[in-house]
Parts: sequence; structure tokens; C-alpha cells
Amino acid sequence: MNRPLDFYQEKINQYTTTVNQLQQRWLLLSTLRLLSFVAMLVAGYYWIKQDHSLPLGLAVFFLIIFIVLVRIALTIRDQKQLASKLVFINQNEKNILLQQPNGFPDGKAFAAGGEYAADLDIFGPGSLFHLLNRTTTSHGTEQLAGLLQQPPLSPDTIAARQEAVKALSKQTDLRQLLAAHGLLHEEKEGNLHAILSWLQLPTVVRHLGWINIVRWLLPLYNLGALVYFLYTDNYGLLIPGILVSWLITGAFTKKILAQHTLLSKKQSILQQYAAILHLFSQAEDNGSTLMQQQKAVALEAHQAIKKLSALAGLFDQRLNLLVNFFLNSFGLYDIHCMWALDNWKNRYKDRFAGWIDCVGSIETLHSLASFAFNNPGYQYPEVVTGKPILAASQLGHPLIAPEQTVANDCDFGTAEQLILVTGSNMSGKTTFLRTLGVNLVLAQSGGPVCASSFRFTPMNILSSIRVSDSLQEHTSYFMAELKKLQQIVHYLQQQSAPALILIDEILRGTNSEDKTHGSEMFIKKLLQYNCLTLFATHDLMLSKLEQELPGQVNNYCFESTLRDGELYFDYTLQRGVAKNRNASFLMEKMEII
Repeated sequence: MNRPLDFYQEKINQYTTTVNQLQQRWLLLSTLRLLSFVAMLVAGYYWIKQDHSLPLGLAVFFLIIFIVLVRIALTIRDQKQLASKLVFINQNEKNILLQQPNGFPDGKAFAAGGEYAADLDIFGPGSLFHLLNRTTTSHGTEQLAGLLQQPPLSPDTIAARQEAVKALSKQTDLRQLLAAHGLLHEEKEGNLHAILSWLQLPTVVRHLGWINIVRWLLPLYNLGALVYFLYTDNYGLLIPGILVSWLITGAFTKKILAQHTLLSKKQSILQQYAAILHLFSQAEDNGSTLMQQQKAVALEAHQAIKKLSALAGLFDQRLNLLVNFFLNSFGLYDIHCMWALDNWKNRYKDRFAGWIDCVGSIETLHSLASFAFNNPGYQYPEVVTGKPILAASQLGHPLIAPEQTVANDCDFGTAEQLILVTGSNMSGKTTFLRTLGVNLVLAQSGGPVCASSFRFTPMNILSSIRVSDSLQEHTSYFMAELKKLQQIVHYLQQQSAPALILIDEILRGTNSEDKTHGSEMFIKKLLQYNCLTLFATHDLMLSKLEQELPGQVNNYCFESTLRDGELYFDYTLQRGVAKNRNASFLMEKMEII
């Protein structure tokens, strides 16, 4: 298989050629449409002037040609739009591989949520969400955000998601069509909520048995009265039928308007969801149980949602006042639309939410599958049960460019419960904590991780890395940090599930002696719970805990070295306690001291 970068470039070339070819066809059809329209007008002119049958026949012929050309042109327009979206998708994937920003949303709206979201850069520009996101629907975006905020802890669920991601990652053309069709029908804010609100409204006419009779008999009567009028010029039979039609339609106008307000102009979003479900129903499951389940839902759902989309489009014909007047005067059009919509609602209302969840799940799997395809060197982790452990080889951070990544090996939890990480400023302690956290989020979401091997116990993630004060809440930096630590302890007291605790340099706002004592007491508190802790600190006094608490605390470090008057970092995790310091050297080099 070609490298992902080469694959995307080939697709860009292929779809760009397709767009250009379709553009040429569009221009040719535009010319032919113009010629056929002019020919129709000329033939019509001669028919009116000469009253011969030949010009009339030619006018009808060119009218038919014109209509056919319009339909072909619309098809070519749709094909061109789809090909253009596929060019964008492949160019975007290429950009991501070249370390440029993803063209899909970065999820900054979710940045305030989640226990560890800010600490691990889960949302916002350059975040994990931004790297993964390929969603085109609001529900897909929300599901992906929810997954990254609270990934599953069940080993079976994680394994099932892994199998689904593996299966879908091999079907790149289908995945790209999913995204392209999603982008063709861009969802507007509030559209899905409006449809869900419509589903909660009571039916308008379906429960009235007499309506089912009248909606057929009265239009038949009106049609007969219209034919009678055309032959006799007597409208005596026609007027009563029209008046009764207006009375019946008027009796339901308020309820119909309430329904139409919520469903109006929703055809596009329904087409979007139906297209995604239809394409996914054609995917190969490769033995994935989750894929099989979602395909079964998609197969049923896409037909029903496609039907609702068609009904919504027909219902919107009432927006044309002239069409609305004639159709309701003679055919009880609104009543027929409401009857069909009521039927749809009665049959599918309770299943619709599950179908929308299925769309969200499909888009979430698609996002992870695209990430997996783009990173063939990443590995799917091994899930284990029991005490909290996290072991990895060649572990790197997925948000750091490969050429800048320094990979590390680790095996935490088998020989200790708390890992004390010391090191000088900028040596890599905080980045390593985030590397562990982000890869665990990926692992528990069912995706591959930035490592050659990764073995873990499913764990909740709790962290205190990035702390900020709040003027609005009158909270100082120190108090904000204490509240974060309090949340961690309260969580551990209330939950028995394993947890990964990531702590970076706590109690900076107090004196050294108090900081050491407080940190030591907090460490001993954490050892009481079912958690694996990474505790990064500059406080070398805490390293004595390895001797005081053997089998519970182990020391690791990141070192810096001075060479030829310059400071170097190897960003490599080592066993032991950091020995080198760099603050004074850097201050002197920058002429601060």
C-alpha cells in the first residue's frame, strides 16, 4: 500500500481531473440548454404566427430536450460538488500529515468540559480533538467530544471499538464519501433540535378517521367539478367544493403551521443523515460485532429518514403561495402532507433518537479510522484487567511532529503505585505526563496509540497540570490548585474504578518546607486508593519516599546537560533522581543575573 501522503496526492489529482471534466460538461450543457430554449421560442413564435402543426411539434420537441438537459445538468452539478468535496477532504488529510491545521472544527466549544480536557489539550486549536475530528453533523461532533472526555472503561467495549476502527480504516474511499456527503449538506445550528421537537408534537389528523375518507373523496369531487366546469362553463359545482376544502384546511391551519415551522427547510439535514447511514450500511464489517450492529441500524434508518426527507420537501411546497392556493383548493394538499407525516411519526418516533446516535457513532469511528490510516506505524494497545498498570515501548506524543518526537519506554504499576518524576525546567516532565494521558485517552477510545507497544488497565484520568486563577470567582492560583487536588481526592473516595493521576508541580504558592510537607502528605493520601500516579516535581526532597515506601514509590527523572556552554535536553526518561539544574545557568545566559 502507498504511504498515506502519496495516497492522498493521487486522490487529489484524480478528483481534480474529475472536477475539470465535469466543469467542461457543465459548460457544454449550458450552451445546449440555451440553444434548445431559443429554438423552442422560435418554433413557438412561428406556430403562433402561422398556426401550423409543424412549428408546434418542434416547440414541444425542443421543450422536452430543454427539460432533459436541465435534469442532466443538475446531475452533473451534484457530481461536481461531490468531487470538489473529495478534493477538499484529500487536501485536508495531506495538510494534516504535513503538520498543518485540520480543516474541520477544533472543538473549542467543549474546552470547558472534562476533568482533564485543559491539562491534556483535548480541545481547541492543535488539540487531540482537532487532530481526530472528521465529523460533519452536530451529533457526530458531540459524540466525539463526549468520547474523548469520558472514554469507556469496559475492556470488551474498548476491544469492540478497536475492531470497528480497524475494519473502517481499511475502507478509505467509503470513509471519504461519508465525509463528502456530510459536507454537501452542511447542518445548520438548531436544525436537529427542531426535528426532535417536531417529533414530540402530537399528531394533527392521523387520529381522525373521517379525515382519511374526506382527503380522498373531496379532491375527487373537486376534480370532477373542474372537468364539468371546463366543458360547460358552469362553476356551480366547483365553488362549494373549493369552499369546503378551505374550511377543512383552515380548521387545521394553526396546528399545521406549528408542525411546518419546525420541519420547514430540514430536507437538507435529513438528506445528510440518510446519506451517511446509507453509505455505512454498505461498509464491510470484517467480523466486527460493533460494525455489524451499527450496519443493521443504518440499513433500517436510512430508508426511513430518506422518506422523511422527501415528505419534508413536499411539505415545503406550501411556501409557494400560488402552489399552496391551488393544491389546497382542489386537493387538500396540507391535509395529505400531515397525514403522511403523522404516519411516519407514529411508526418511527421512538427509533429516531437511536438512529441519530448511530450517525454520531459512525462519524466517531470514521474520525478514529482516518487517524489510524494516517499513522500506520501506530499500534493498537493491549487491554488488561486487575491493578492499574501502564506499560509502553517507544511512546510518543501524537500532537508533536514525528521528527521532533523523542520516544520513551515505560513500565508503570507492576513495581510501584506512584512514580515520582524529577527534572530541571524544560526537561520534558510535563510533556511526558501529557503523553501518557493523551495516549490513554486514545487507547480507551478504541484508536491506535503513538507507540510500538502499549499495555494498560482501563482507568479514569484525573489531573492537575494546568491551573489558572479566576477573577470572576475570586479564586487565587493557590486556591484554584487546592480545589483541583480536592476534586481528585473526592473522586477517589467515591469511585472504586482504577484511576490514572497526573500531577505536575503542586503547591507552588507556598514556602519550600511547607510545599515539601504538603506534597509528601498528599502522596501518602493517594497511596490509599486504587490509582496509578505520575507525580512531577522539582522538589528533590520527595525522592526519599522511595526508601521510606518501597514497592509503592519509585523515582524517575529527565536530565539536562551542559556542553560547550550550551544547555541540552535528551528528553529521555531515566531511573533515579535528577542531579542537574538549569535555572541559574539560564538566568545568567539571558543576563538576568
